Amino acid sequence: MKKILIHLLMLAVLYANSSCDKNFKEINTNPSLASDLDPAYLFSNAQRLSAIASYHYQGEIVQQINTPYGGLLAAGNRNIINDQHASDAFNTIYTGPIRYLIEVMDKTEGKEEQSNLYQMARIWKAYCFQLLVDTYGDIPYTEAGLGYTQADYLPKYDPAETIYEAIIKEYTEATDALDINKPGIGSADLFYGGAIDRWKRLGNSLLFRLGMRFTSLDEEKARSIVITATAPARGGLMQSNEDDALIQFNAVYTNSTSNALLGGERANYYIGKPFVDFLKNNNDPRLPYIAIKYELPANPLASAGAANTNPSDQQGMPYGYDESSIETAPGYPGKVGAAWKYSQFNRSTVMRIDAPEYFITFSQTQLLLAEAVVRGYLASGSAQQFYEVGIKSHMEQASLFGSMPNISTEEKEAYLHSPSIAFTSERALEQINEQYWVSSFRNWSEAWANFRRSGYPRLNPVNFPSQDPSIPSAGGFIRRLVYPLREVSVNATNIQEAITRMGSNSLGTRIFWDQVN
Repeated sequence: MKKILIHLLMLAVLYANSSCDKNFKEINTNPSLASDLDPAYLFSNAQRLSAIASYHYQGEIVQQINTPYGGLLAAGNRNIINDQHASDAFNTIYTGPIRYLIEVMDKTEGKEEQSNLYQMARIWKAYCFQLLVDTYGDIPYTEAGLGYTQADYLPKYDPAETIYEAIIKEYTEATDALDINKPGIGSADLFYGGAIDRWKRLGNSLLFRLGMRFTSLDEEKARSIVITATAPARGGLMQSNEDDALIQFNAVYTNSTSNALLGGERANYYIGKPFVDFLKNNNDPRLPYIAIKYELPANPLASAGAANTNPSDQQGMPYGYDESSIETAPGYPGKVGAAWKYSQFNRSTVMRIDAPEYFITFSQTQLLLAEAVVRGYLASGSAQQFYEVGIKSHMEQASLFGSMPNISTEEKEAYLHSPSIAFTSERALEQINEQYWVSSFRNWSEAWANFRRSGYPRLNPVNFPSQDPSIPSAGGFIRRLVYPLREVSVNATNIQEAITRMGSNSLGTRIFWDQVN
């Protein structure tokens, strides 16, 4: 890993000028400095840069993180448009991972000795495009990247449904084309160290997750994709937490979300009340490792004073208030200096500077399998067993958060048999997707996508007084993020075509698969 990080540091230096430049043409120009770089290390960089900041919108929409502040921090906490944060995924994914993956594919296509790297790049590029579709709807796809290869800086926007069909094809074909008898890229693969069988399981698990996006739109299509993805002959799904796709950061390459919430924003962000309440009311053994109250919460960890992880003392920050009106909230706890006395994320565990960033996990996959069985998509398997394994597996991810001790077997069993958590057929879909919400903690893009797809957990709308006018008619929640202002200005003709096709460029516009009220 140390060797890989050195290579990534070299890449970061080589790309510094181009990646920091916000001009449209330069963003889409193929950097000459990278022309001779090993595609394996370009792929490493694509993996690392796929960890986007998602706490301004996605984490707030699913009510796991909150700030009462407006101005630069206003976004999902107030249901308003903030271009800086709304454009983050668009700018980061296109100029980082997709840019590098296009170059990897260009360098490896048709080269037998690098065929597995080519297929891995196809799978991960498809993941990146799915993330963008799930965030914005219609996006550049068929012409994406032409700025690097053909100096075409005004790509057309493809319909989201059409892109999804292409992604299905990419996941399926690339996964089938991976050959376990051919070499991977060894330690340059930041997920699996070059293990091709695990890449097959990743491709299938991503396809399976995509198939479940269709549950409200087209159940037969969902069933068909699920059957394909779970076919054992194709390599199967994730088998354990060892198959989780994640980036494990370290003291050199630090987690950007942790950076912000441990640094200048540490007095501004708190855990959302619905998240704390769910964990607290169900005696969830994960709560002490997620939520904490510091004696001096505005201070850095070294001088934050006594740390209180007692579950009964934890209190999440409610939504719908600003920095002044929060004082009128029921149970208002007061302030300590510049910070409120609401619970924050534990800086020694889940908010460590080297905390991992998850993209898709065994836990999430098991919970989706439970739902697929409940819906009748799969003829074999126990929904209850998948559900329970999914919960326990998320609890066992704790070992990657450094100083977090293991949750005991007794604690897990007590939780699984508690009244509101014990699996029941009557509440199965709600229970499964509530646990998916917990399992997707810090994987907030996926938590948001699944919330829109399933309608669970049952959250109350923020209803902030100055929220975007498109929100009330969209069920009270943000359904997509708006396009970057730069794109609207520079690529106006293609943007307008997409907006006309989708209906509007608003926070309340639904993605094509989002049919849940």
